Amino acid sequence: MSPGPRVLVALAGVGGCAGVALAAASAHIGGPNLATAAYFLLFHAPALLGVALAADLTTLPRRPTLAAGALLALGVALFSGALALGALAEWRPVPMAAPTGGFLLMGGWLLLAGNAVFARAR
Repeated sequence: MSPGPRVLVALAGVGGCAGVALAAASAHIGGPNLATAAYFLLFHAPALLGVALAADLTTLPRRPTLAAGALLALGVALFSGALALGALAEWRPVPMAAPTGGFLLMGGWLLLAGNAVFARAR
């Protein structure tokens, strides 16, 4: 596996672990924002694995596929991180981090879809 997909697999592992930890914290502490942060991490960890495999093993163009994975990884980190920090510490160091992360997630999904529909195979 080449370096780009390998990074996405590592980020998927870290995101999955963080999602499990936040889900456990949410079960004990409560709060809808903490649960939402956990769900987003847990939903996007397997997605990052899929994007890594798509970049490495399919005929999709690598760069746009990896760019979609990068947008998904950055988006879920911003979105879930902002929700978790707000819920656990009532700390919001980056204004608009959650909405920015959400837009990055949408962009990543749309880039992945557009890459599959419109790009030529490598």
